[in-house]
Amino acid sequence: MKKGKIIIVGATGVIGNAALERFVSSGWEVISVSRRKPECKSGSFNHISIDLTKKNECKKIFSSMKGITHVLYTALFEKPGLILGWYEEDQMQTNLEMMQNIMEPISASNPGLKHVSFLQGTKAYGVHHHSISIPAKESGSRDDHENFYWFQEDYIKSLQKNSNWTWTIFRPQIVFGYSYGTAMNLIPIIGIYAAICNETKKPFSFPGRSNVILEAVDARLIAKACEWAASNKESENQIFNITNGDVFTWGDVWSTISQCLDINPGSDNQIQLSAWLPKQSKIWESIVDKYDLKKNKLSEMLGESHYYADFCFGHGVAENIKAALVSTIKLRQAGFHECIDTEEMFKELFNEFQERKILPKFK
Repeated sequence: MKKGKIIIVGATGVIGNAALERFVSSGWEVISVSRRKPECKSGSFNHISIDLTKKNECKKIFSSMKGITHVLYTALFEKPGLILGWYEEDQMQTNLEMMQNIMEPISASNPGLKHVSFLQGTKAYGVHHHSISIPAKESGSRDDHENFYWFQEDYIKSLQKNSNWTWTIFRPQIVFGYSYGTAMNLIPIIGIYAAICNETKKPFSFPGRSNVILEAVDARLIAKACEWAASNKESENQIFNITNGDVFTWGDVWSTISQCLDINPGSDNQIQLSAWLPKQSKIWESIVDKYDLKKNKLSEMLGESHYYADFCFGHGVAENIKAALVSTIKLRQAGFHECIDTEEMFKELFNEFQERKILPKFK
């Protein structure tokens, strides 16, 4: 017997792909939704390729789906250049409409729907506008800024009225996982940067500021939490921060990343990777051939994540911001106690990219 029938929306993204692996391997009947079919090592699943901005197409397809018990919504619309779009009303509205286009028909045609999970993040606390409370807690009042998180949250709460299903919102810190060509995953960006440094005999220097104290979260940990939330009463209609459980600074973890990639670290040297990396396409092509990697063009690898790297590495961040930390007490008190060492996470994820022939092994 399957545990349930879940639809994972945005299954090629960093969180969606990890969730796909988790739910398939755990014995769920899984339907993935994304424009391109995701990779999955864990088993079989059904896939729907669709543009979620197409309301009529979504209504036609999802109105005919029956037996859905759970929805995990991880889809995200970002504009080219990433950061500026965070502040723009039309991008917020697009993200709301995408959720509406799938949730309206699914909720209407699936009376047995039990649970919906979706994602926010530390932008809920205004981390892209100002320094945040240390630690930021879910119980705080909404930060006074426009954000599609609020649009989606208010919509789900409204849609839920007079229904039997519940919801859970997760707010992860910086997410790392197995995906590439996506909006926000630093693993391929760091790996590509290291490969180009190695090929051109340049030092693998940390390219940003290193003094900000941060938290990471492995996408596989979020996937476990999503499965926990799918059938746990303590998760019903709750918002949870989620992190690996430790803290780090880029300056301190850079030597570990260097060891993972078999490259010697250099002295810090601020570089805006969003401007520098796209100019290295010819060098990347030679690396792909030299190490017999999958034939991914540099643009296909980057997505918008090189802009995210600049943000996470501190470019454009005010000098007085020393930490961005959230509390995970609420999630632990609710019964989810999983954690992972962030340095071990880097080792495992870089190794996975290398084993799948996406990033090179130098030795």
